[in-house]
Amino acid sequence: MIKQLVFTTLALAMVAAVQAVELTDEQRAEIEARIKPVGDVCLQGESCGGAPTAMAAAGGAAGEPAAVDGEGTYNMACMACHATGAGGAPMVGDTAAWVDRLAKGTDALHDSGLNGVAGTSMMAKGGRADLSDEAVIAAVDYMIANSQ
Repeated sequence: MIKQLVFTTLALAMVAAVQAVELTDEQRAEIEARIKPVGDVCLQGESCGGAPTAMAAAGGAAGEPAAVDGEGTYNMACMACHATGAGGAPMVGDTAAWVDRLAKGTDALHDSGLNGVAGTSMMAKGGRADLSDEAVIAAVDYMIANSQ
């Protein structure tokens, strides 16, 4: 009885293995799409998924700092909250919401962007640890310029 159960299990496993080999290219592509990783690991200084970083080469020698696109970083990483007010975020362009924040000074706002704000939903770098400090500062500068 046990030998027959083991034999049946092995036979079913072999059939399954053979069937897996006989997939069409379309079936394989569908499976690959379903099990594709959800995200990627991005180290600071790398250009990942379009994230503007300060060390991306900008047509010059490798390792030369690139101009950081504050608006691009804002659109990619900050807009979800700062264009809608989600989590109490001050909306870009709402001068009344920015008055008290601007009074603290640019350095304080840079610090808030880089390190988050305790007791609020503002996380360090807006939850985007892959962004360089320079990219976050450029995004904060973009928001300041458009909220005065």
